Amino acid sequence: MAPVVESEVTKHSVHTLVFRSQKRSHEMFIHDQGNLPDSEKDIESMIKKIKSKSFYSEALVQFVDREQAKKQAMESRIEVSNPENAENPSGMTPGAGAGAISMTDNPANLNSAQANQLVAFSGGNQLQKKRAMGAMSMPKPNWHAPWKLYRVIAGHTGWVRSVAVEPGNEWFATGSADRVIKIWDLASGKLKLSLTGHVSTVRGLVVSPRQPYLFSCGEDRQVKCWDLEYNKVIRHYHGHLSAVYDLALHPTIDVLISCGRDSTARVWDMRTKTNIHTLSGHTSTVGTVVCQASDPQIITGSNDQTVRLWDLAAGKSMCTLTHHKKSVRAVVLHPKKYMFASASPDNIKEWKCPEGKFIQNLSGHNAIVNCMAANADDVLVSGADNGTMHFWDWKTGYNFQRLQAPVQPGSLDSEAGIFSMTFDNSGTRLITCEADKTIKVYKEDETATEESHPINWKPDIMKRRKF
Repeated sequence: MAPVVESEVTKHSVHTLVFRSQKRSHEMFIHDQGNLPDSEKDIESMIKKIKSKSFYSEALVQFVDREQAKKQAMESRIEVSNPENAENPSGMTPGAGAGAISMTDNPANLNSAQANQLVAFSGGNQLQKKRAMGAMSMPKPNWHAPWKLYRVIAGHTGWVRSVAVEPGNEWFATGSADRVIKIWDLASGKLKLSLTGHVSTVRGLVVSPRQPYLFSCGEDRQVKCWDLEYNKVIRHYHGHLSAVYDLALHPTIDVLISCGRDSTARVWDMRTKTNIHTLSGHTSTVGTVVCQASDPQIITGSNDQTVRLWDLAAGKSMCTLTHHKKSVRAVVLHPKKYMFASASPDNIKEWKCPEGKFIQNLSGHNAIVNCMAANADDVLVSGADNGTMHFWDWKTGYNFQRLQAPVQPGSLDSEAGIFSMTFDNSGTRLITCEADKTIKVYKEDETATEESHPINWKPDIMKRRKF
């Protein structure tokens, strides 16, 4: 047998092989690299038709040629001429004559330049005018029924500082300076349960929507997790160096956020009690915190006059809003819109997420605003240290009602202060916690109508300040 000659195969690196492949492809297509394919006239005309249809709409504008314009003019002339007056064509009334002249313009006056003009129907013209007017005019506030006090609940022996409504809308919890957390029936207002364990004022409460847990925080630096099946504390979250002022739960993951006088907000793993992040950056007490599912997932307001938006994953500040001139004591999220509001004694300000774009000022509540609440009907409520409550239309900032909370008999007028407030889950009941040791529940006035309580809205366009 003849011997087999083995030929050596030259091995190249992957980089060299790829480069050679690219070179071959380049040489294959280099001859017509800059030539675009021939355009098809049918496709071009179709694209123009689609664009004109989407831009002008068939209902508003259509192309007419000269012959069609003549035909329409002749038809309108026939319709206007009355057969009863055929014997006496000059026996028209002056008004009818004027109308006939306007309707029967000579179509011969249409010169060749106007042959293929765009003719807009009157309906479309009016629609465009309305759109232009709508763009220029300010939005009008929606009518909201006034709110009235319908229940006063007494039971605490100290200032009532916090409130939270259960997701099932059957009961709500309040925390007080008497160190007791009380759970009340929402329908009847009767006391169901008292939870003791804090050794100082209870400043924050939140109920978990996914577990039977109630979280509380207080001026004793403690953050507690209560199991509502056993009515006992099952977890403590240690880490705050001073009083804890507010709590928030993340809506989709098991994360708890607390904030307090140590100028930080802390992110806790609900189950393992781990301090995941310490959100530092504020230079004074962080008095309020809210949490939402989309960025910014955490928003805090502080006595250093700033609002900060936080990146939960990185544990860092995304944005700092420095518009307020005084301490920010309250921040509230809108239940439906991707917006939030912050309150300080100078102004209430509305912002748009995610970048924290300033929308508008709500001016007029000239007091120390401690708390706010918003419902899905675009009603925003602010409560102040002097017991005043202002009800606003979220969209326009129209202040449609002002209330002075009445103090409990036997209390001083100076004890009319509102520390916390929230709407129930239906948005039809407003629960406020006050300095006269009572809880007050408000509802809309069913007898009110737009006639009995009209909107008296005069926007101060000239006085509107940017910040």
